[in-house]
Amino acid sequence: MITTLLADDHVLVRQGLRSLLENAGFEVVGEASDGHQAVAMAQQLRPEIAILDLGMPVLNGVDAARQILTTVDSGIKVILLTMYTDTSYVVAALSAGVHGYVLKTNAASNLIEAIHEVRKGNTYLSPGISRLVIETSRADDGPDAEPLSGRERQVLQLVAEGMSTKAIAEVLLISVKTAESHRTRIMQKLDIHDTASLVLYAIRRGIIQP
Repeated sequence: MITTLLADDHVLVRQGLRSLLENAGFEVVGEASDGHQAVAMAQQLRPEIAILDLGMPVLNGVDAARQILTTVDSGIKVILLTMYTDTSYVVAALSAGVHGYVLKTNAASNLIEAIHEVRKGNTYLSPGISRLVIETSRADDGPDAEPLSGRERQVLQLVAEGMSTKAIAEVLLISVKTAESHRTRIMQKLDIHDTASLVLYAIRRGIIQP
C-alpha cells in the first residue's frame, strides 16, 4: 500500500483529501497543518508521497518541499497541491525539486494520476500548465535567482506573517540573537530596510500569498 503524508492548513481540505486517497487504496500516515510540521513528520514517518499545499503558514509548500527533499534521505516524492497557475509559482516549485504540481480545482480527477506518475519517476503537471515551464525551471540560475538561503527564506516568511523576533526564535528553536542576525542579513542582501517592503518582496517571490 502506498503511504502518503498530507499537509494543508485547512482541516476540511485535509479531510477531503484523506477520503479521496483512502478510497483509492492509499494509506494516509500523517496530517500536518503547516510546512514546518510537514517537514518534521516527513522525517519521522518517511511516507512514499508527501502532498503539500503551496500556501501554508510558518513554512510555505515550496520551501517545505525543498527541506524534505534535501534533508530526508528516503526517496520521498513530493506533490504540491495549489490553486495558483502563475508560471513563477510552478517554476519555483520545480526548481525546488517537486515531482508534481496539481491544481486544487482538478484534485479529484488528477491527484491519483499524479501519485502514480511520480512513483514511476515522472514529473506531473495538471493539464493547462504549460510543459515549457519544465524547461524554464531546469535552466541554470538566471538574473532572477533566489538570493536568500533556505533558512533566510523561512525567517522572511515568519517576518512577513507578522511574527516578532522572539516568536521566530521559538518556532525555529534558535536564539533571539541568531533570529535577529538572520533578519539583518536578509535586509542587507535584499537592500530592504523596513518590514512593509519585506512583506511585499515575500509576496512577489511567492513566499507568502496575498
